[in-house]
Amino acid sequence: MSQKIKLQTEAYKGVRDFYPEDMAVENYIFKTMRRVAESFGYEEYGASVLEPAELYEAKTGEEIVSEQTYTFTDRGGRRVTLRPEMTPTVARMIAARRRELPLPIRWYSIPNLFRYERPQRGRLREHWQLNCDIFGVTGIEAEAEIISLAAELLRAFGLKDEDFEIRLNSRKIMDYCISGVLGLQGDDGKTICRLIDKKNKISDEEFKKTAADILGEKDKLLLALLNSKNFEEFISRLPRDEEAEKTLNETKGLIKVLDGLGIYNIRFDQTIMRGFDYYTGTVFEIYDTDAKNRRSLFGGGRFDKLLSIFGAPDLPAVGFGMGDVTMRDILETRGLLPPYRPPAKVVVCIVEKSALPYGNDLTQKLRAEGVAVLIDCSGRKVGDQIKAADKRGIPFVVCVGGAEVKSGKLKVKELKTGEETEVEEGQLARLLKNRAVK
Repeated sequence: MSQKIKLQTEAYKGVRDFYPEDMAVENYIFKTMRRVAESFGYEEYGASVLEPAELYEAKTGEEIVSEQTYTFTDRGGRRVTLRPEMTPTVARMIAARRRELPLPIRWYSIPNLFRYERPQRGRLREHWQLNCDIFGVTGIEAEAEIISLAAELLRAFGLKDEDFEIRLNSRKIMDYCISGVLGLQGDDGKTICRLIDKKNKISDEEFKKTAADILGEKDKLLLALLNSKNFEEFISRLPRDEEAEKTLNETKGLIKVLDGLGIYNIRFDQTIMRGFDYYTGTVFEIYDTDAKNRRSLFGGGRFDKLLSIFGAPDLPAVGFGMGDVTMRDILETRGLLPPYRPPAKVVVCIVEKSALPYGNDLTQKLRAEGVAVLIDCSGRKVGDQIKAADKRGIPFVVCVGGAEVKSGKLKVKELKTGEETEVEEGQLARLLKNRAVK
């Protein structure tokens, strides 16, 4: 006889199981995301988790493609990737119907994404992420709207402006620093770009050594630029030409527009690069100011050239992605997680088996009037049925036996207070819908 294999109950490393209490939090996060995105006029779209591998190899950062993607060959010999991000997908979809879609395009989605990386606080191998993108606006009005939307999302979750900081940079400015000031081109320029992106994630010694290997004596200039305390000090160290002046004025103008929108928690941060190769202008990240969770929560930026990989004309675009993992972390840290409430508002407990038909009829009537109800037909003692309802967190019970069937009068018990109210069957639904849980 073959020996039975005992399977483990743990989930795959880096992913989550969602028990009802967890799923309630997840649904709250998704509901809030949808509500705020749609209040700005954004339309929801979706797509498969499977994409051709070359979609990411064309423009996504090298580290993500080579080290973090789940890529395999399907039975038809095609190389397929579980999507690690959503931006290439939305660019593909828009490129496919470019001529049919009225501009500007405002779309959002909440896809699940996959990256093979070391699981840690705020980072897992699978997560869900709100993506909001606006296509077809060339000016800083698009950045202002996207950043305003991001800030409004955090406010909708209960955060105050002092609870988070928006750190802003421009890839145009940094490209000018790398090529125009430091004189780097090609692979060396890309290496320094990625090094700047990692500055706050590696030791100072490692950063300085790598910078010196590429820049030689110019490494001191790079460090001086990156260690500037504010925007004014940073630009004072830059040689200026007409193109540089134009780029710097864009960032100044954006900060001014955001100030006019009541967004004051903005800080210029020249180390914000965002790891994706497709960013062409403004980039930003939002940080929690709580010392317990002082890390980047989410971010985004401008990507005006991404549609070109599909042979479509360039289309200006700005967007961001907000992950559910970091969002849950910040809500938990700040005590903003909503209390769990089960979907059922009342349990109909069956005292005698003969009362089951009446109980079933009662539950159907309640559901028809919009009351979520659970019937306990387990046959257990009434006390055990009530204990189970209380353990589930369901606020009310109605016990049905021969007396209730005969009289049509029911007693509604609120489990938290022990208070009982007698009501005619026809008035039960109204009572339950009007009764607030204390």
